[in-house]
Amino acid sequence: MTVAAILDILCRVSSGGILSIHIDLLTEPTGTQLHDWHQVLAAALGHDLPGDPVPSHDDVSTRLTTPNAYSRKLLWLARNTSGAPVGTAALRLFDEPGRSHLASLELYSHPAHRRLGAGSRLLATAVDAARGDGRRSLITRTTVGTPGDRFLATRAFTPALKLTWRRLRLDTTDAAMIGGLAGEPHPGYRLEAWEGVAPDDLIDAFARAKQAMADMPTGGIDFGTVPWNAERVRSVFEGFAKRGEQLITITAVSDTDGSMAGYTMLAVPAGGTGRALQYDTAVVSGHRGHGLGRWLKASMIQRVVAELPGVTEIETDNADDNRHMVAINAGLGFVPVRQTVEYQLSLAE
Repeated sequence: MTVAAILDILCRVSSGGILSIHIDLLTEPTGTQLHDWHQVLAAALGHDLPGDPVPSHDDVSTRLTTPNAYSRKLLWLARNTSGAPVGTAALRLFDEPGRSHLASLELYSHPAHRRLGAGSRLLATAVDAARGDGRRSLITRTTVGTPGDRFLATRAFTPALKLTWRRLRLDTTDAAMIGGLAGEPHPGYRLEAWEGVAPDDLIDAFARAKQAMADMPTGGIDFGTVPWNAERVRSVFEGFAKRGEQLITITAVSDTDGSMAGYTMLAVPAGGTGRALQYDTAVVSGHRGHGLGRWLKASMIQRVVAELPGVTEIETDNADDNRHMVAINAGLGFVPVRQTVEYQLSLAE
């Protein structure tokens, strides 16, 4: 008997009587199902992370329904006896070589319907699906101190990587300091920037630079390997556009051989307002020690302030043992706002 089947039996009995939770696999989500999904997500995030912006209905729908060239998604929506949505689970199955062992999970429970079994049922359903698809590892993320953190801590998951999220409010940024750092001379290097997909003459160099992220701290998580090439870079960049996000990339290029020494990426939400998310910042190993990471990030902040007045803040995250990038972010004015933990579950029988 599967884990989901066992929990299906156990969850039918609660302290007050019979509890029935119905879980639907959403193969082609309808408008109503997407609305209900957003309802659960908005309630969960509003409760667990008060003050943080909640993704819009359109953003959520786009993320759920936009195909990815390198993974598949399985979606489940849980309802109670009255038909009210009480939980969601999105399982991502990576299909590319080097990551076909891996699955990731996003699970949310409506705060008004917690501790009634929906979260356990959804988790068991996702675990069974991942194991049935031949995966050996399942990862998920939760915010420290929230109900999700306590939920995973009582299961068989192992905390593997702690991340600290930091935020920079652009209305309090020291413009003179940022401008000075962005304007510092770096002999032998020049900056190249673009929006959207990388230019054809730089895309191969960018793919090679992406490999520099392979040595970032990952705790004990078995992320596998990702073979970066121009095709993959183009697909990932196009994914941001499909979600309506504006992706800005700034790179440091070596004047000696034209190779890409480092880069930083920032995603601006649809509409160009609110909080932008800082994605990768990396410097290729042979070019480290020249202050390129700080130069790149300061240049990105300067560009956002000058060209995107609707963006009010930038958020980024770092592994706690990534001391170099933590120091850079602190020096630029980013302040810690929360911590998250990447949990890992072994699916080996």
